Amino acid sequence: MSAERVLDAQTWPAEAEAAIGDIRRHVRAASVSSRLRSHHRIYINLTTLEDHTYCIEMSAAGFRVVGRKYDDVSLTGHVNYETPYALLNNISQKYKESFGDELMTKLLHLAGAPEGR
Repeated sequence: MSAERVLDAQTWPAEAEAAIGDIRRHVRAASVSSRLRSHHRIYINLTTLEDHTYCIEMSAAGFRVVGRKYDDVSLTGHVNYETPYALLNNISQKYKESFGDELMTKLLHLAGAPEGR
């Protein structure tokens, strides 16, 4: 997400869905909150592979945990992460394992593929 690009109420959902699509295989569940909306940010309800629930704020500043349950924005002072991967890497050990396993599988596939592919 480019900090120079201005997002609005219409473009935030598409940006959030793209971020969710990138992490979907490495979390139990993730969806845009239907209750929390803003012109300057959007909220993603997330369940990690460890079954921990979070509400994640996505804004021009990045991604940050704002709650420990869906549609909850009661936490303050949490770190902003530039990407959803960096945030998940910090809050979910099983995310790290799942992402690493997928990467290893892809690398092994590439290593076994005939040259020229």
